[in-house]
Amino acid sequence: MKKQFWTSILGLALATLSLSSNAVSQEVPELTLQQAEQLREQALESTLALDITASLTTEVGARLPGTDADKKAVEWGMAKLQSLGFDKVWKEPVSIPVWLRLHESAEVIAPFPQNLIISALGGSVSTPKNGLEAEIIHFDSIEALESSADGSANNKIVYISKRMEKHSSGRGYGDAGPARFRGAASAAKKGAIGLVIRSIGTDSQRSPHTGVTSYEDGVTKIPAAALSNPDADQLDRILAHNKTTTMRLNIQTEVLPDATTYNVIGEITGSERPDEIVAIGGHLDSWDQGTGAVDDASGIGITVAAAKLIAQQQRPKRTIRVVMFGAEEIGVFGGKQYALDHADELAKHIIGAESDGGAGKVLALSSSVSHESLHVVDEMLKLMAPLGVVRSSAKATGSADFGPMVRAGMPAVGLVQDFTPYFDIHHTPDDTFDKIVPEELAQNVAAWVIFVKLAADWPGRFN
Repeated sequence: MKKQFWTSILGLALATLSLSSNAVSQEVPELTLQQAEQLREQALESTLALDITASLTTEVGARLPGTDADKKAVEWGMAKLQSLGFDKVWKEPVSIPVWLRLHESAEVIAPFPQNLIISALGGSVSTPKNGLEAEIIHFDSIEALESSADGSANNKIVYISKRMEKHSSGRGYGDAGPARFRGAASAAKKGAIGLVIRSIGTDSQRSPHTGVTSYEDGVTKIPAAALSNPDADQLDRILAHNKTTTMRLNIQTEVLPDATTYNVIGEITGSERPDEIVAIGGHLDSWDQGTGAVDDASGIGITVAAAKLIAQQQRPKRTIRVVMFGAEEIGVFGGKQYALDHADELAKHIIGAESDGGAGKVLALSSSVSHESLHVVDEMLKLMAPLGVVRSSAKATGSADFGPMVRAGMPAVGLVQDFTPYFDIHHTPDDTFDKIVPEELAQNVAAWVIFVKLAADWPGRFN
């Protein structure tokens, strides 16, 4: 009995020692913390992200999925990663629909004739060749439209006037966005022959915001467009006269046979755990009217630069994988395909994050990790504090492209940016390189190198 007692005590002591040893081994190594601090300072002085962003927006320009420019962007991505010395560079095919913008115009016919500035929504069908002319029926929100009586919009053009509110968090996008996402299908169900919405944007320029719209199987597809905010204001004032208001709308688009684009992938192979992946990236495509600088060439620049700066200092213990996703703008095709292609290595994806919030400063860090690994996020925040980054209580989602992986179980962080300026130019012709503030872009890279360095070198797991 006494022997059993001491055997039990010895076993408990060994177990306790083992747990204590494991706990110690799961701390972030002091050397890693010191190196991350050094990387932060180097990133603040580096112009690499700015140079990459300038290269993509200048040498390729707008990159609408399925176009020749999209193909050129894929070639650019492969060449850029190779030139920067990534150990492995490859591309993975993504099948996509191809939609082209040909012509768009709108005008008020009555009671006060005048031209309006519009942008066809991505995926919109065409009007008849000579356009269509119909009375406008006004709804102040998508919810008001959807709760209206069946047939309320018969043979009319639905106009949704909800204004997107400006917030540093960008939450106004979630409030106003559904008018674009599902407005065309909802209007068609009420009998409408066309849809015009106030742009999902926060500016006061005559630059309408495009973005993809969705149709539903079995529901008539109707042409859909966004008005610039000043033109929406003008239309609101016209409608306030309570007179029948008639609009002429002409949208010409083309749908080509499905095509193939690519996810472009580069890796820096880990020195100790090469099969474990820290996955980062942005999307390579853009809309066709600007040059996609903040959406999302800056995200490409930030994540590629972060990986390169880490590799220059010392090879990471885990593999850092940078993904330049294809065809995000038209429906997250690259992100969805990546999740399918890499489903069997989900467990190897230790953690991931996408930069797709423009080039504004990182304000906060969110996470979706286990309770046992939160202390690593705490260490990241300590190192990011001089950059002005605080903790976000929100759950990290992986953004659009890594979203499918996160929903499947991949841990994630979110480097939450200041959206105050972002939605002024989001999806407009004004999304150009001159809108990038170099110091703010560098601050992003400084935050990203901290996250990636600690995630790559910490010995534990985030789930």
